[in-house]
Amino acid sequence: MDFSLTEEQKIILENVRRFVREEILPLEEKLDPDATQVGPQDQERLVSKVKDMGLYGLGIPPEFGGPEIDTVTHSLIAMETSQHRAGLYAPCYGAFGGAGLAQLFEASAAQKEKYLFPTLRGEKRGFFALTEPSGGSDPARAIQTRAVREGDDWILNGAKIFISGADKADYGIVFARTAPEKGRNGITCFIVERDMPGFHVRRVVHTLRSAHYATELQFEDVRVPHDNVLGEVNQGFAVANDRLSRQRIPYAAGCLGAAIRAQEMSIDYVKLRETFGAPLATRQSVQWMIVDNEIDIRTARWAVLDAAQKADAGEPFRTEAAMAKLLASEGAGRVVDRAIQMHGGYGVTKDLPLERWYRELRIRRIGEGPSEVQRLVMARDLIGQSLH
Repeated sequence: MDFSLTEEQKIILENVRRFVREEILPLEEKLDPDATQVGPQDQERLVSKVKDMGLYGLGIPPEFGGPEIDTVTHSLIAMETSQHRAGLYAPCYGAFGGAGLAQLFEASAAQKEKYLFPTLRGEKRGFFALTEPSGGSDPARAIQTRAVREGDDWILNGAKIFISGADKADYGIVFARTAPEKGRNGITCFIVERDMPGFHVRRVVHTLRSAHYATELQFEDVRVPHDNVLGEVNQGFAVANDRLSRQRIPYAAGCLGAAIRAQEMSIDYVKLRETFGAPLATRQSVQWMIVDNEIDIRTARWAVLDAAQKADAGEPFRTEAAMAKLLASEGAGRVVDRAIQMHGGYGVTKDLPLERWYRELRIRRIGEGPSEVQRLVMARDLIGQSLH
């Protein structure tokens, strides 16, 4: 297994590293420590520079205007773009663009014209609604939102929670149970427009992130045209599952990037900081924290690149993606926790990015599927799908 970089990857990563160092870090010196966006002029300038690098639209397939970037390179870039204060929530403040709602890449031609292309152009916003108040870790079992066919329409009733951006979106991808007796093979994916009667944003749900919130949604007899079914009826879970597995790889890489930067900060600090007449770096307890950090980082990096290579090769990668997400999110959390400990009182101040990474990484142990679900995914693949 060869994880050495190609010359092209080295050039790309050096350009991205320089962009973060010269464009993003100076901006953050003037921003609130919990900022999630920059001003319009700065945003326009950042996006222009990324487009000049040929890297705008990471995660968007080339046929829809994205760059010719494989999963390995995408993951390596994610490790770099997360190495700043807001990097785990808004990598480079969105300068590299986004994939929109990846499920729409599988949409019909008419749906792409109406929803996907306007989203990619920045004219529309969408939200992804899978998680429900009854529990989101096993959506195949937990989904209680129902959709019943009535002529050329479907009638949706139910609720969703922890949904980002629904209050500012034009439409959303909503998963509902259409054949309860079929389990995970009885879930359908619908495109629900924000102004459809019966759709309500019930409340804002504040989270550990100071500047971020989620929403709770309610669907009361929402009439959705059959033309708004995304994919096939009763096959919505497959639409969600493939993209979720693929997205976990760069998601894990982002966690790893914050850990790498926290380790660099810690090494620099313990060499300079003196206690009782000697640098912290001479203390065995500190040395062991540095070593344990490195073990967590290298283990997670191996898992991320292994998953990415398998995805690029067209091999099964669900177990590898789950392992990468698990190792990176949990390992990065430990790395940042130790980094805070080594920095002492400064570590918990907003003078440094560590405290924000600490909060973000706690959320990332839940986002894109919690650690327990990643273990369940791996167990099912290793032992058998009959596990309950």
